[in-house]
Amino acid sequence: MHLSAYPRWLALTALAYAVLHHLGLLPDGLGAGPDDTRIADWLDLLVPWLVLVPAALTLRAAPADERTWWIFGAGALAYASGHGIHLAGNSVGNADPGETAHLWDEVVGHTIWYAGVTLVLVALARTMRGRERPGVVGYLLALAVGLTWASNAVGGGTEVLSLLVALAAAAWGWRHRRELGVVLLVGFAPAAVVLVAVGVAALG
Repeated sequence: MHLSAYPRWLALTALAYAVLHHLGLLPDGLGAGPDDTRIADWLDLLVPWLVLVPAALTLRAAPADERTWWIFGAGALAYASGHGIHLAGNSVGNADPGETAHLWDEVVGHTIWYAGVTLVLVALARTMRGRERPGVVGYLLALAVGLTWASNAVGGGTEVLSLLVALAAAAWGWRHRRELGVVLLVGFAPAAVVLVAVGVAALG
């Protein structure tokens, strides 16, 4: 039961991350909500639950060792904290833009949030060792995750740190390219290319 559940939960985690980390693209935040908020702000409250729960169930199905759970726990705390800071700062900034809202949303919130994503990724990667490479859907989901990482980095102003993470993930995927870990190569090598290209374009 554990072995059959693992790929399904991992795929759902990837899909949730790739879709929900693009809520900012919803047209006009789906309109106005109560007290000068937007509907998308309220939907954003669900993001940590919808990403972290399937990730935790992936670890449970693996099953993950104690160290992996500790890494995931630290990542989940950082993810939820950073996302909450971002959500509050972003919502306030939409209603009353200013330097303080920008600081908490774009700088502090995004940095903590994406650090949490990184730790969750490390925990998931630890469960991929020794498993077979995926099918076509798995590669497509990996690419979606990597491009989401790159687009979030550009939108969140974390390009340098995100590039370092992408390079490390791609290198790990290369070392494990004959196993399921190849998905990190497929996802994060293109992410690194995108981030380098964006950096070069900015310099030009």
